[in-house]
Amino acid sequence: MSEEVKMPQMGESIAEGTIVKWLKHVGDSVKRDEPLFEISTDKVDAEIPAPTSGVLSEIKVQEGETVPVNTVVAVINGAGSKPAAAQPAKESPAPPKEEPAQAKPEPPPSSAPVAPPPPATAPPAPKTAAPAPPPSSAATSKEELRQTRSSPVVRKIADEHEVDISQIEGTGIGGRVTKQDILTFIENRKGEARPAAAAPSAAAPAQPVPAQQPEAAPRAPQPPRAPAATQTEAGPPPYAEGDRVEIEPMSIMRRRIAERMVESRHISAHVTSFMEVDFHKTAKLRDSLKGDFERDGVKLTFMPFIIKAVIEGIRKWPVVNASVWGDQIVYKKDINVGVAVALDWGLIVPVIRGADEKSLLGLARAVNDLGERARKKQLKPDEVQGGTFTITNPGVFGGWAGTPIINQPQVAILGVGVIKKRPVVIDDAIAIRQMGIFGLSFDHRIIDGAVADQFLATVRDVIEAAEYTS
Repeated sequence: MSEEVKMPQMGESIAEGTIVKWLKHVGDSVKRDEPLFEISTDKVDAEIPAPTSGVLSEIKVQEGETVPVNTVVAVINGAGSKPAAAQPAKESPAPPKEEPAQAKPEPPPSSAPVAPPPPATAPPAPKTAAPAPPPSSAATSKEELRQTRSSPVVRKIADEHEVDISQIEGTGIGGRVTKQDILTFIENRKGEARPAAAAPSAAAPAQPVPAQQPEAAPRAPQPPRAPAATQTEAGPPPYAEGDRVEIEPMSIMRRRIAERMVESRHISAHVTSFMEVDFHKTAKLRDSLKGDFERDGVKLTFMPFIIKAVIEGIRKWPVVNASVWGDQIVYKKDINVGVAVALDWGLIVPVIRGADEKSLLGLARAVNDLGERARKKQLKPDEVQGGTFTITNPGVFGGWAGTPIINQPQVAILGVGVIKKRPVVIDDAIAIRQMGIFGLSFDHRIIDGAVADQFLATVRDVIEAAEYTS
């Protein structure tokens, strides 16, 4: 008996995943629930366990490949199967199956332009004559090209704007067309359409085939597109021949972080306000509670106190917990606080749902648990989405302050600077207090500077008074 291993559905909104690393090789024995491979999605990196025990007899999707959910990525033969015997059995019928299999993936890039050789009648045939063999093969190869070089979101945008994805130069892994690629392509096409009268004369000579004028227009503006979109492979390389450099591709997580950060700066009108906070009384309270929390197996940091203060600030200034929808403001009734966790390979933001309903002990447990599982790649997609406000803590590494980028579709994010003892003036006398700097980045489209500062003042007052609801 053999069982297929499929790309799991890692959350309702996730349509595909990328195989980052195989933890087992063909021929290895695997046990049920033993980590089999690592995947990366739009929401989270995770280890996927084996669905059954047996021998890994075939790997169908290689590292770095992105496939839709429910795609078969591997096959496990049942316990007792011999890998040596299983492989010949699969390889003997492979020759007959390999020709059709290769005939599909190979043609997309090459057969799209080469298949039409049987006169110029081949292209129109697909549209009018469905039963004809040439049209069906061309149609399938084009669809496969769309599937392999783009995500469902990109294909939806392409259909809405009548864009042929095969004409877009992808900047993703293996030439994959990203959302940013197609949006830039569409924007450039609009810009080229305005000077339509002059464009044909300039663009037509540049393109040998006049019938492909729609393609010529988008291609012309591609050089300027790259610098605007800050794509790494656009333009000349940032080094000279002979320079001592080392080049490595971005990880999947790093690519997604880059895309989201640039996208957020493009969407929101970022402004940052700073406020100094005295942790003297809260530090004393923390010291008094540490022992009780440790007996419960929970490490008590300043973060649960900060979350409590943020909740009070949100209750008083709910716009900080909102989002923008067109020209409307959506006020969130739930307070779901995301706490950024720094990983060796990037950054992830697990979300504490219903944070306003938790006690200090509950918040401390949640912070410890989510942080630990984030580092072990054990988070579920639902645990990294649905946040309404985010806290990031560069101070854990000694950072004095920061201007964090808003986590879309939220409208504010709090950066917590290092909390340490410093001399300050208290009642005209110099005193040593544990001080910290808070930096609130907010979306100026709906949050004014006065509101941002009043929110920060509320957070500060709660911490300085050490008065927490529970």
